[in-house]
Amino acid sequence: MQPPLKRCFFYNLRQMPYTDAHIWQRSLLAERIQDPSLDDVLILLEHPPVYTLGQGATPEFLKFDLDTSNFEVHRVERGGEVTYHCPGQVVGYPILNLQRYRKDLHWYLRQLEEVIIRVLAGYGLIGDRLTGFTGVWLEGRKVAAIGIKVSRWITMHGFALNVCPDMTGFQHIVPCGIADKPVASLAEWIPGISCDEVRSQIARAFAEVFDVDLIEVAR
Repeated sequence: MQPPLKRCFFYNLRQMPYTDAHIWQRSLLAERIQDPSLDDVLILLEHPPVYTLGQGATPEFLKFDLDTSNFEVHRVERGGEVTYHCPGQVVGYPILNLQRYRKDLHWYLRQLEEVIIRVLAGYGLIGDRLTGFTGVWLEGRKVAAIGIKVSRWITMHGFALNVCPDMTGFQHIVPCGIADKPVASLAEWIPGISCDEVRSQIARAFAEVFDVDLIEVAR
């Protein structure tokens, strides 16, 4: 007899300011550190334009002056270098207790990549991993960035998939600190693609890869 699937609450949201989502993630993480029996969570949303730097990120990958620009910039506790979020990019924040899965951060990163690779495969596209890097590429161009934070084996932060964003915001940074590998969006391969349809594909792939029962809830 198959064991029951793990439950994972699913918030499928529209736009949310980055700071609001960050506070929410930290609250969910703290609750689960306090009570590890709480169910896992997957949040999918979009952000207004914002740049984020990982905790050890190098400011030299910014092509603007932090003190004089009008850009919204936040340094947060995830790994990785600078990245850009904006409407048209689906951001996923899994709050998972890895003790239910595998206590292995490399495994977890590869699973997040696998979610995106399966989404791309559904559109007849072959997503690639590049040795030594984290994320997913299409024909040598990066379409998904991944950066995580794990505390007591509970995850926060996650992945960002460029679906149909205005890509000009990426021109102000060296995305993920990788100067020789350009970024791209799915719209360049699939004109007319929308975040709404991709969200449902991400949810389906996530449930398959992590073997969970997604329970959609409103916030």
